[in-house]
Amino acid sequence: MANSHPISPETIAGYVEEGAVVLRGVLSPADVQRLQEGIEHNLAHLSPLALVASEPDDPGRFVEDFCTWQNNPAYRDILQNSALPHIAAQLMRSDTVRLYHDHLLVKEADTRQPTPWHQDQPYYNVSGRQNVSFWIPVDRVPLVSTLRFVAGSHEGAWYMPRTFRDSQAKWFAEGTLAELPAIDADPERFRQLGWALEPGDCVAFHMLSLHASSGTGPGARRRVFSARYLGDDARHAPRPWRTSPPFAGLSDRLPDGSALNDPLFPLVWPRPDRQP
Repeated sequence: MANSHPISPETIAGYVEEGAVVLRGVLSPADVQRLQEGIEHNLAHLSPLALVASEPDDPGRFVEDFCTWQNNPAYRDILQNSALPHIAAQLMRSDTVRLYHDHLLVKEADTRQPTPWHQDQPYYNVSGRQNVSFWIPVDRVPLVSTLRFVAGSHEGAWYMPRTFRDSQAKWFAEGTLAELPAIDADPERFRQLGWALEPGDCVAFHMLSLHASSGTGPGARRRVFSARYLGDDARHAPRPWRTSPPFAGLSDRLPDGSALNDPLFPLVWPRPDRQP
């Protein structure tokens, strides 16, 4: 697998300014096959954190799982040894990169359940601006069912995180964060980004970027692996509620405001085996 993957200044500027960029062909065919194997292994061995995010009467099925890299060699290989850590360092403009977590998102064919507009960071237990998530499909994704973003929204407000299926506020108390505007009803105000993707492509986005996606069409399975990384300024931000994903016992080891120096968040750039 590739150890490094220089990206253009224009791509980095696009990430900084827009909060999301497309990256073409950053995973090799061997990487994609390895990731497919990891996803199928994950689906066959779901963790206690796994959930079905679609309704029982949905003709398809939307499955999510979190934080399984330690028990999935294929995931671990991609997260630590592919081009992703080096790309993350460049996009975040960070000297160091730590793995935050992995996230599986599989929408089977004919899934009606959309992914509503939301930001990721309000669900998390981290603070800081240097972060990046990679949304990596191992199936072809047409424009109609790709991940969409509001350009530049990572520089704006934090919005109230809610559950996807029933829109409940289980994290911040009602009224403490802004409510989501009607994004799709005002395309001139909320300029959207989105790209059709092939296996080997991915999208990189900031954890405060507003994003959403639709369901899938007939015969259009969509298996996606998300890799989330943190940079130099990331700090532990314990919450008085269960974060998504949760990290049980972490507050006993890491004080509020401390760097995430913990085995759960290994340093992946610079390569540990290449440090002096």
